[in-house]
Amino acid sequence: MVRPPAARDKLLCAAHALIREKGFNAMSVDELCARAGVTKGAFFHYFRSKDELGVAAAIHWSVVTGALFAQAEYHARSSALERVLAYIDLRRSLVRGEIAEFSCVAGTMVQETYREHPAIREACGACIFDHAQTLVDDIQAAIDERGIVAEWTAESLATHTQAVLQGAFVLAKARGDAAVALESVDHLRRYVTLLFATASQRERTPTTARRSAARRRTQT
Repeated sequence: MVRPPAARDKLLCAAHALIREKGFNAMSVDELCARAGVTKGAFFHYFRSKDELGVAAAIHWSVVTGALFAQAEYHARSSALERVLAYIDLRRSLVRGEIAEFSCVAGTMVQETYREHPAIREACGACIFDHAQTLVDDIQAAIDERGIVAEWTAESLATHTQAVLQGAFVLAKARGDAAVALESVDHLRRYVTLLFATASQRERTPTTARRSAARRRTQT
């Protein structure tokens, strides 16, 4: 028998929906309770304030999305670079429906709260950067597989993927159209593909040059 969600879970899920639809600041406690189908007393039983709800919403968002990506099939790809590209493909596949349905709760909320609500900012930041960290091992494995020595790191590239994705959501909101977000994700995939191809070529070039020089010396 499936147990119905508790009032706290209902409030957090309703918060996710409302934050994506209209933002954290515009969301009222009364509206949140009505969307969740719980009483205002239930809200204050679990949360002392709207700010405390905001922190909990960011943490819950991290848990929910973390489970989604942890179970995703891209982890089964044999090549590390293929896993990274398949992750980007998964992110692209999630850009569908209304903008409020695919935008990021943490990314949306941190834009409003980063200055006036430091606890919410920190919770949102942890959500975004912790998710980026899940890509680091695969990116590093792709670097190692190709023997790449570069100025950039696995950590910086993982963070950059999130910068592009969060920016894509902002652009979609600004234009009122998901197409611009899809274009940004497509460019991210091209960038990662070319980054590894170019870095691999640079790594091979010195060896190729040394071999050519050795052949010329032999011929003379």
